[in-house]
Amino acid sequence: MISKNIFPSLNEQLDVIRRGTVEILPEEELISKIENSLKKGQPLNIKLGCDPTKPDLHLGHSVVLRKLAEFQQLGHQAILIIGDFTAMIGDPTGKNTTRPPLSFEETREYAKTYIEQATKILSKEMTKIVYNSQWLAPMNFADVIKLTSKYTVARMLERDDFTKRMNDNRPISMHEILYPLAQAQDSVAIQSDIELGGTDQKFNLLVGRDIQRENDISPQVIITLPLLLGTDGFNKMSKSLDNYIGIDESPNDIFGKTMSIPDELIFPYFELASEIPATDLPAIKEKLSDPTINPKSLKVELAKILVKMYHSKEKAEEAEKYFDSVISNKEKPEDIPEILLPSDKELFSVADLLMLSGSVSSLSEARRLCQGGAVYLDDIKHLDFKITFSDLNGKILKSGKRKYYKLIHIK
Repeated sequence: MISKNIFPSLNEQLDVIRRGTVEILPEEELISKIENSLKKGQPLNIKLGCDPTKPDLHLGHSVVLRKLAEFQQLGHQAILIIGDFTAMIGDPTGKNTTRPPLSFEETREYAKTYIEQATKILSKEMTKIVYNSQWLAPMNFADVIKLTSKYTVARMLERDDFTKRMNDNRPISMHEILYPLAQAQDSVAIQSDIELGGTDQKFNLLVGRDIQRENDISPQVIITLPLLLGTDGFNKMSKSLDNYIGIDESPNDIFGKTMSIPDELIFPYFELASEIPATDLPAIKEKLSDPTINPKSLKVELAKILVKMYHSKEKAEEAEKYFDSVISNKEKPEDIPEILLPSDKELFSVADLLMLSGSVSSLSEARRLCQGGAVYLDDIKHLDFKITFSDLNGKILKSGKRKYYKLIHIK
């Protein structure tokens, strides 16, 4: 790890920073900031804001977190802003609908898990973690009016998702218009030099530049990163679409889900979500274009890298063996977790069993899983999530491609 006051050269830093980015706005200001940093021997403040709206992170989140980690390795100060205050507002970015606001208690609870998982990628010791309630909560109404006076309604309504909703006659709440200003105030509070975000955050990041300028602060450079497609190959990775690979998931799930991605996602996942050196990427691309090489072998390589990143090399080897035997050869795993069914109940629906196993958290999820043909009881497929059974002791429940449970029912 490079110490704070010793940095690589300008060109070396630019090579790292440019990898996998979509836009650097404006790049000439980035160069100027790095040159000034080198001259003074001082790190730049690199900002990443995140609203803890969900307790779990996936590979889509890892794209921007990995870029923040690269700045750490270049010797700069990574600042992770936990939006415990802004999460209570609700930002519709990329969704064209109002995101439900959360309670303060919910945001703090989610933040704990978020930080635990984020520091699997970031150096915990070198990351400055702050909560934006620290400066946003004390603001009074006069402060808010002063902040809003620094930006026009016309410019705010230029945001793509706002424009779409206006054209569709769907409402936009005032609190949503305030969200980009609150995020911009974060940049003022920490005096960020560079802010990172997905391409769907570009408008908000640009507002941060404007509000910093209005406060006589040198405006931040913004760097946008691509949105990683989910395992379906069509939509942005999302837990709600069930097309995600969670960084805190089991080795078998990470491996199995990686093996399920379409071939066209192999290179983007290597480039954006893996830790392989940039110098190895041309070889990956060459292999993908070689008709004599089966893309499955590259998926295996990718899956092992991802499991190793978030677990260990040993777990990656075990996950590969599990996939070969249980998924490819359709053998049952040797160690199947047991589910103890309530002794005072006689009949159990398929949905009950799925809920008790933890495979699903709602009846709608159980319905989708069954209708997708992914639920078996002793090798018999069940499409109806409402059908009930008795005499379940010792039977094997299979949920999806990778999850097996042995049912224990002691009456």
